[in-house]
Amino acid sequence: MNAFDHKIGGPLRAAGLDILQVNVGLKCNQACIHCHLECSPAREELMGPSTMERLVDLADAARPGLVDITGGAPELNPHLKDFITALTDRGLAVQSRTNLSAMEEPGAEDYPEFFAEKGVALVASMPCYLEENVNRMRGDRCYASSVRMLKRLNGLGYGRGNGLTLDLVFNPGAPALPPGQECLEKDYKRELFDRHGVVFDRLLTITNLPIGRFLHMLEEQGRDREYLDLLDGSFNPATVDGLMCRHQVNVGWDGRLYDCDFNQALKIGTDPDAPDQLADFDLAAWIGRRIVTGPHCLGCTAGAGSSCGGAIEV
Repeated sequence: MNAFDHKIGGPLRAAGLDILQVNVGLKCNQACIHCHLECSPAREELMGPSTMERLVDLADAARPGLVDITGGAPELNPHLKDFITALTDRGLAVQSRTNLSAMEEPGAEDYPEFFAEKGVALVASMPCYLEENVNRMRGDRCYASSVRMLKRLNGLGYGRGNGLTLDLVFNPGAPALPPGQECLEKDYKRELFDRHGVVFDRLLTITNLPIGRFLHMLEEQGRDREYLDLLDGSFNPATVDGLMCRHQVNVGWDGRLYDCDFNQALKIGTDPDAPDQLADFDLAAWIGRRIVTGPHCLGCTAGAGSSCGGAIEV
């Protein structure tokens, strides 16, 4: 056992399959300073249609509660619409993550209407309600683009409690844990409505893990050890049962299987006794598997905990 497994009292094991999380590619129109997958406009890795077809069949057979599509910017995969249509045609609930500004890229401008037509829930990255902070993390003009898109989504019914869900995601811009999710959500809702008339459903707070570009930034500042100590010292055992890796399968753009999106970023494969390729997926072998952990897992168990669905202990 590694240090994380010792900390939680033994190997971490899966409990079920509630979410099928699919990374459809690493290409993105942004290169955010905290991106653990180091996505950018220069990345060319994209999931192809044959892999998507196998995923539709897997999802139809396993019937997870949610298919969670992520990237990169998913909208930059030219096969995304066909993938989502095939999933929704089979009665599967679909959620897509978005950086908002990607829907202003050439060829992606009709995505808001497409998402609304298919009933796709949206999880939008919005690391702050202040323009200066967003642009510093994501690049010039990103804030203005995000606000324009949020208004457009509101105009289509997103975030208004009518079934078109619009959640926002907060990541700290500094080496610190996120503030309380419920309290920060109130600030976001007040500030975005007062400044721009924007509404949304929930705010999800996600802790930056010490990997990818965020780790590079920590190392440049000489604060990587300090941040790891913060995560270790903030360990909360009450978060372990709710860790996202225990309830999902993560699929990379090339069809490889991972315990979570962070293990995918680190290219840490599954346990030798568990399937590691989409073509070999077996539900019985997946449920109950030993989850491969490491020091980065402390980011998911620090404070209120962190997952792709926000804080674990709210």
